[in-house]
Formats: sequence, C-alpha cells, structure tokens
Amino acid sequence: MGMFLRLLVVVLIVASCGSRQFSAPRNLEDACALANERPRYFSAMQRTERRWGVPVPVQMAIIHAESRFIGNARTPVQWTLGVIPMGRQSSAFGYSQALDRTWEEYQAETRNRRARRDDINDATDFVGWYANKTRERNGIPLTDARNQYLAYHEGHAGFARASYNAKPWLLGVAQRVEVRAAMYDTQLRLCRRA
Repeated sequence: MGMFLRLLVVVLIVASCGSRQFSAPRNLEDACALANERPRYFSAMQRTERRWGVPVPVQMAIIHAESRFIGNARTPVQWTLGVIPMGRQSSAFGYSQALDRTWEEYQAETRNRRARRDDINDATDFVGWYANKTRERNGIPLTDARNQYLAYHEGHAGFARASYNAKPWLLGVAQRVEVRAAMYDTQLRLCRRA
C-alpha cells in the first residue's frame, strides 16, 4: 500500500505541473480584479496593445463575449432527434473562439505555427491581428469595440455586407461588448491611479 500511495502522489504532482488553467476568472465584471487574479492575462493584453494598437479594454470585452475567458471553450454539440450527436456548431475554440481556417491564416501571416488557441498570449495576439485586418479591410477604428466585434463575429466580408442586421441577438451582444469595453476602460483607469 505504501508504494502504491507514493506512486499515486508522484503521478498527481507530475499531472498538476503540466495542467493549464482553463477556468474563468472569479470576477468578470471588474477589470482590476481580473488583472490581479490573472496577471498573465493582463500582461498578454498589454503586449498585444503595444504590438497591434488594440486597447486592452476592447480585447477584454471581445474575449469576454467569445469565451468568458475560458481557455478551452468550444461551441455546443448539435443533436439530431435529441440523442444523435452531429458535431459542433463550428470549429471555434479557445479564448478567442477563432475558427480553424482563420487561425491557420493568422499562424501563416504571423509566422507563428506553434500558436495555440488555448494560450492567452496567442489568443490576445490573434484578437489584435484580426482587429488590424478589420481596420484595413473595413475601416473600423481599433477603439470601436462594437463594430470590431461585429466584424470579428461575421467576418470581414459579412461585415461589409452588413449581415449582422439580420441578427438582432448579435446586435445586442455587440452593444454589450461596447458597454463592457467602456466599463473596463473606466475601471482600469481608476485602479492604475490607486
């Protein structure tokens, strides 16, 4: 029994060293609390802001809308007749909920083939890269959280066609992204002064 118990403890220690933190931060309503709880997240967003010019609050609001900061988030499984699994709604995965093809485009353009959607550094960099593409293709300022989110969700061509107008629920989400980005911005300004 003693040998088995020691082996079990060693296996648990090794497994915990390799595990990644995919759960959501405790307080998603407070940008300062989020930054304090997950300093790696905040550092990643600051690097993205320096590299791509996308403000931290805009990144935070987009990631909140997409995954609620859950690193291994996936779209729900679709079911037929309520019992037969038919696969996921899309290939969206990770913090940024990037689709397979768009992620591959990001990896190729940034020459970062090792980038992972469940890594906060890569996910925030992706958000910055995509927002810059949106600015280039659709003329949306990097500070415009609402329209950046609509283009993020619908794709650049979909945004240009205004496909979001046929989706009242998406317009509501985009409005909440805009409000959340403004809230996060105010909170971050106040906690930086403290």
